[in-house]
Amino acid sequence: MPEPQPPEPHVSGGQRAPEDGAIAATGLDGTMDLATTEGETLEKRLGDPAGGDPADKARSLWSDAWRDLRRNPVFIISSLVILFLVVISLWPSLIASGNPLKCDLSKAQEGAQPGHPFGYDGQGCDVYTRTVYGARISIAVGVCATLGVALLGSVLGGLAGFFGGFSDSILSRITDVFFAIPVVLGGLVLLSVVTSNSIWPVIGFMVLLGWPQISRIARGSVITAKQNDYVQAARALGASNSRMLLRHITPNAVAPVIVVATIALGTYIALEATLSYLGVGLKPPSVSWGIDISAASPYIRNAPHALLWPSGALAITVLAFIMLGDAVRDALDPKLR
Repeated sequence: MPEPQPPEPHVSGGQRAPEDGAIAATGLDGTMDLATTEGETLEKRLGDPAGGDPADKARSLWSDAWRDLRRNPVFIISSLVILFLVVISLWPSLIASGNPLKCDLSKAQEGAQPGHPFGYDGQGCDVYTRTVYGARISIAVGVCATLGVALLGSVLGGLAGFFGGFSDSILSRITDVFFAIPVVLGGLVLLSVVTSNSIWPVIGFMVLLGWPQISRIARGSVITAKQNDYVQAARALGASNSRMLLRHITPNAVAPVIVVATIALGTYIALEATLSYLGVGLKPPSVSWGIDISAASPYIRNAPHALLWPSGALAITVLAFIMLGDAVRDALDPKLR
């Protein structure tokens, strides 16, 4: 005797009730479009695997670094100080209306006065005006030397690390020779025979002795980057050496170079002041913090203000660039995050 079948559920509109596993009836006509619901769900999953807003963009190393830098108070403070220094180096007359080369011997070694908050040096020159105008040469030397060192060192080190072999060995031995030369001693020897009073001999000396450090950093970064799978895949697909260097290796190997160059910028500013203090860098009538420190040293007991203000400006500038380099390093190095 056949078993009795359960009665089919009644659905309005003459439609058949959904079977097991189907979407429950809903809506005005008592049904739901299963295909539309699945399509919307699939689109949402494909748009954002995490279930968030599909309009969100994928985050990269640089976007993460910029996000961390904006939240880092060290980066904000150092950036504001550097921005102020750059502005006064480009337009020093905004905050100093005097002439840094105009001196009055009758006011030599005098202290602060109205309109002259830093007093006068041993030659009767306004210390405030010379301190403001001294930022121009220091920033110019630091920026130009850093750009030259970063460009030359990155190119030589990157090519040696990518191709390897004999060229890499030769470059390594050359860098060892330059690393053995003391910087200050090399400046005393090389710049003592230069009669030009421009900043270019000083910049050229810094590039000559500074590129090996960047070269070694760039070489190591390129060697690490070229071993990644995406570079090997590009090589297997027939990509040329120039394409692999410019499109695949350089964007992933430039971060350490940026960090070292940022920190080195402050070092080059201090090196220029050191060479000018020793008398082999810039010479009068150029306006430089190193020249002013050297000129004020004999009068440190009678006029300490003439030494403290340019020394303080130099220390703050170097510290700002070193702090900026540390913040950039922390943001770009994933191991430190």
